[in-house]
Amino acid sequence: MLTLEGAQAGLSWATIIKRRQTYRQAYDNFDIEKVAAFDQTKRDALLQDKGIIRNRLKVDSSINNAKLIQSMHDNGQTFFEYIWKFVDNKPIINHYSDMSEMPAQTELSQRISKDLKKKGFRFVGPTIIYSFLQAVGVINDHLDTCDFK
Repeated sequence: MLTLEGAQAGLSWATIIKRRQTYRQAYDNFDIEKVAAFDQTKRDALLQDKGIIRNRLKVDSSINNAKLIQSMHDNGQTFFEYIWKFVDNKPIINHYSDMSEMPAQTELSQRISKDLKKKGFRFVGPTIIYSFLQAVGVINDHLDTCDFK
């Protein structure tokens, strides 16, 4: 999911969603071990793949971030555990009546972004991280009137 969120930077989410299946194939079903092991040949292939966003910085960040996540796993902590520790393993459920009330980033996303950057992650600004937290269920920003709340 972090790869898709990073790819979305500066683009519409619809642009990325349309390419999600191609991303899944290009990134070996988002298998962290496989992506972390991507070599120059695979990187070059990604940069030629018309089905994904072929931005060099975004492609490089996805491989870099996978390597860092793999390192976390090798040291006994999953990325899932790392993210959820910021909220004491309890989702944040916000109550909004209108989408205009939803922030693009929060103190939480700023804190996580800063920590990730310190660890060497790229394309993890506070707005990207806020969107990521929504996507993985750490933050529930569904409107109070939404059936999925």
